[in-house]
Amino acid sequence: MALSASDLPAIYTLLANSMSRDESIRKPAEAALSQSESRPGFCSCLMVAQMLAVLISKIARFDYPREWPQLFSVLAQQLQAADVLTSHRIFMILFRTLKELSTKRLTADQRNFAESDVQTILHGFSTVAQAYNSNALEQDHDELYLTCERWLLCLKIIRQLIISGFPSDAKCIQEVRPVKEVSPLLLNAIQSFLPYYSSFQKGHPKFWEFTKRACTKLMKVLVAIQGRHPYTFGDKCVLPSVVDFCLNKITAPEPDIFSFEQFLIQCMVLVKSVLECKEYKPSLTGRVMDDSGVTLEQMKKNISNVVGGVVSSLLPKERIILLCNVLIRRYFVLTASDLEEWYQNPEAFHHEQDMVQWTEKLRPCAEALYIVLFENHSQLLGPVVVSILQEAMNGCSTSVTEITPGLLLKDAAYGAAAYVYYELSNNLSFKDWFNGALSLDLSNDHPNMHIIHRKVAIILGQWVSEIKDDTKRAVYCALIKLLMDKDLSVRLAACRSLCSHIEDANFSERDFTDLLPICWDSCFKLVEEVQEFDSKVQVLNLISILIGHVSEVIPYANKLVQFFQKVWEESSGESLLQIQLLIALRNFVVALGYQSHNCYSMLLPILRRGIDINSPDELNLLEDSMLLWEATISHAPVMVPQLLAYFPCLVEIMERSFDHLQVAINIIEGYIILGGTDFLNMHASCVAKLLDLVVGNVNDKGLLIILPVIDMLIQKLIVICLSGGDDHEPSKTAVKASSAAILARILVMNANYLAQLTSEPSLSLLLQQAGIPIEENILLSLVDIWLDKVDHVSSVQKKIFALALSIILTMRLPQVLDKLDQILSVCTSVILGGNDDLAEEESSGDNMSSSKYHGEGTIPSKELRRRQIKFSDPVNQLSLENSVRENLQTCATLHGDSFNSTMSRMHSSALMQLKQALKMQ
Repeated sequence: MALSASDLPAIYTLLANSMSRDESIRKPAEAALSQSESRPGFCSCLMVAQMLAVLISKIARFDYPREWPQLFSVLAQQLQAADVLTSHRIFMILFRTLKELSTKRLTADQRNFAESDVQTILHGFSTVAQAYNSNALEQDHDELYLTCERWLLCLKIIRQLIISGFPSDAKCIQEVRPVKEVSPLLLNAIQSFLPYYSSFQKGHPKFWEFTKRACTKLMKVLVAIQGRHPYTFGDKCVLPSVVDFCLNKITAPEPDIFSFEQFLIQCMVLVKSVLECKEYKPSLTGRVMDDSGVTLEQMKKNISNVVGGVVSSLLPKERIILLCNVLIRRYFVLTASDLEEWYQNPEAFHHEQDMVQWTEKLRPCAEALYIVLFENHSQLLGPVVVSILQEAMNGCSTSVTEITPGLLLKDAAYGAAAYVYYELSNNLSFKDWFNGALSLDLSNDHPNMHIIHRKVAIILGQWVSEIKDDTKRAVYCALIKLLMDKDLSVRLAACRSLCSHIEDANFSERDFTDLLPICWDSCFKLVEEVQEFDSKVQVLNLISILIGHVSEVIPYANKLVQFFQKVWEESSGESLLQIQLLIALRNFVVALGYQSHNCYSMLLPILRRGIDINSPDELNLLEDSMLLWEATISHAPVMVPQLLAYFPCLVEIMERSFDHLQVAINIIEGYIILGGTDFLNMHASCVAKLLDLVVGNVNDKGLLIILPVIDMLIQKLIVICLSGGDDHEPSKTAVKASSAAILARILVMNANYLAQLTSEPSLSLLLQQAGIPIEENILLSLVDIWLDKVDHVSSVQKKIFALALSIILTMRLPQVLDKLDQILSVCTSVILGGNDDLAEEESSGDNMSSSKYHGEGTIPSKELRRRQIKFSDPVNQLSLENSVRENLQTCATLHGDSFNSTMSRMHSSALMQLKQALKMQ
């Protein structure tokens, strides 16, 4: 384990003890230091500890962590007298220590951090900056470069102190004084260093690189401070000068600075952060009182109003318009290097423009700033952008063939119009624009027009919500034409825009249907031609969306099957591409419906790999594979052997986690409905295991998910019980008897539930589909099964049968009297012989268990739980004798003379046994 700043006190103590004259102290310390030599970071800690030994001699005592603030002061004071190398080491100690403390969350640690001597460190920072500024190249270059590195360390320390040393003022509404001290100093440093950007560029590359790093990092620190402490940063001594400086550099940079992209990016980031900072806007949240009775929200509002006024004064209308113009006319325009990059690799160019982080390149950053600026001042800038657009269209003919400044400005203006469609639609009619300039642009097929064609494709995708019914058809045709363009960047842009249109709630399939054949073919060709992984994902996404939103899929099924097969084979190791393919396949299966079996030769092997928890890609593919599995089983016309064989995979998945519980339950339900008895005969143990995994191991929400499946399984049990054909098959008889016992238990535990379930139309339909004729009440049909199978079950199950039959006596159906003799016969038999049978069964079970585990000393937990469950069975607490007696009385009350007549026809011996069982004699 590596040593860090937190180990310094221990290392220091070991060093001190290793110099002790007392051998009992010295020897252990030397041994500990020797053992630490192999640990990473030992040399650094040793060097720092040796320096601390000198510096700490000036402190009363080294009591970690209470003496840290005093240590910081001593270290900071040494900066004033130290030479370059020593001061560099002091800065290193400070930075590493502060970095370590900044991760602490205890109140005392945070207080130690906040009490660090900022002023002395700032003085050191200022001294270094001034030294660099005054005699930059008069010093020895090595010493000067060490000074530069020391300066960067100092900047890191300041950032650490300001960002991590104080709670955000946006939360505590307390001024962070060092922000007001540090920020002007940072800005001055930028202004001091910036002139060297051009002068060092040719003759001093090493210091030129430092100047670039310094200016960029300084701006980044200012951005970080503004984000962390927006209220303090909004003070009149900070915000105006910083924002004014950034705006000037963006709108009127020196010629050399215009090539300093990373610095300009940070200037734009800061302005954008200020423009969208919610703390500089009126607050509409609730009221939280502080100790003085003033609401914190009112305090925030007051501060916001003040700072908002400062921001407004920095951005009068003229400056806003100027900034908008500069962003579009200067920063949106493609450069020569952009065009060369596009020419060399149009596919890579598309993705860089489409996916690059906006803070990494100048044009995307300018676009992000422009969008925020427009959102804040849409009423003012709407006419400005339309004016630039009109100027650009008038200055560049639609028949142009050369890449001229006018064409590049037109491209920039089109981009500006595309990015703010939601606001610009008030100032610009899309229909007129499309029917005019955009359509004429698309009619020019010169290769150089790919610049404009790509931007038109983007516009058509961005303005989708503004495209009315009378224009949709023409727009769809235009996008299909762009999808067939010779330039890959144009085609991929069209692909993205088509996705937006097809997913739109107002998508007109009627206007798109006849374009489908050429759209499919263009997508297939595009996948063949592109090389980039992201391109394949993008095209596959369009295919997936098409499948999910158009009804005409079946005519193209064969081509799609071949396409999916090929893409899957070529996507090995590309899990993101395979995820997109699984999504597309799911949509494909849903679209095919009951014809989905036609794609099984391609689909099922892919599905099998996706649900294999031992697959290398399991972590990435399982979720979408489960959804594909659900769709496959839901839309399968018949159960096929492969699907039947996949079911045990669900047990393995659920044993690992319940992350996909809802989908898993849907899959189980699908198998039960589709597979019926054949499925249950093959995988009953798997279903039981799944239910056992879920019930009792998930929360209430999980139980609500599983209960409908249990309900369906109960219906299936009823079908099994009422189906015939078990007269000469002992295994089927055993299945029926066990199923009937479960249903009897349900009746005993909740008679209303089973009565309601047996009256459900869905159960009648299920029985009808199974070819089971039901001439009377389904519950009465179950009575016949209980009467018939009572001799094929265990003693406990016999009691359950008898309890269920006794409950049947309370039904208001005359048919109950037809079965009264048989019901009472079973109940009498169980009461009179049940106790002996139960005792024998328990004894047999205990003997078997004890003999099996004799000598092992403990009962296995599974067996113990089984016994506990049996012991706590509510059926054990029910008295069959009382149940029969009470329900027989209810039956007599319900049926009156008919009951008496039926009882009078009972055989005298049977009646005598009944009275004996119920102790009525």
